[in-house]
Amino acid sequence: MKMKNHSAALFAVLFLFLSVLSDTPALAQEKGAVREGFSAEALQGQKIVLVRPSVWVGEQSMAGVPEPNADWTAQSRELLVAELGRRQAQFSNVIIAEPELVGPEAKLFADYRSLFSTVARSVMVYQFFLGNRLPTRKKGAFDWTLGDGTSRLGELTGARYALFVTTRDEYGSTGRKIFQLLAAGIAGVGVQSGVHQGFAGLVDLETGYLVWLNADGQMGGDVRTEDGMQKRVRQLLEDFPGLAEEPAH
Repeated sequence: MKMKNHSAALFAVLFLFLSVLSDTPALAQEKGAVREGFSAEALQGQKIVLVRPSVWVGEQSMAGVPEPNADWTAQSRELLVAELGRRQAQFSNVIIAEPELVGPEAKLFADYRSLFSTVARSVMVYQFFLGNRLPTRKKGAFDWTLGDGTSRLGELTGARYALFVTTRDEYGSTGRKIFQLLAAGIAGVGVQSGVHQGFAGLVDLETGYLVWLNADGQMGGDVRTEDGMQKRVRQLLEDFPGLAEEPAH
């Protein structure tokens, strides 16, 4: 009897949870923006430092809890760096890699990598998702900054701009996929299995302003494979100012 009561209670909680999901509205999303007054012409003759990409890859549990996978992350980081290197010929600028630093200077780059990810995620949630748009962003003004402390990055590299890249991928576990099927079967709602976010942004190191951003919470490409990473980078660099078209294979 206790087992039956427990099962009934569990089913009721599951049904209630799925019902709440079914009432959650879908929101329209933009994916990119350019700061007013900035254009490809502003990049001409300027050096860009490619900041070491921030990569996280793991698995999503049945309950949606992300669990890191070190092997996947290392593999994806290697593929991302290689693909960005391959695409450098399409830029009309000199691209330099983040220098190998130690101590406070290395920490400075790490701090700005983290800050960029936070700001980019905020832009995606509070400006690109139209239903969530903050009152200060109602007119669509793209006005975001990492602070003028970025000038120190310019001093360390000799670059005027910095290109930041962040990817986060949570692949749905078997349990999560089963839960997804149950959600569709019991309540007729869709439950997301997996998270695939990507941010690429260009920052003016003299001012700290974010002058171009591509941010998408539903990116394609399996970042654990070479072909998948090529697709991901193609999406990340979409509409980058002045970027040449990739040659046809």
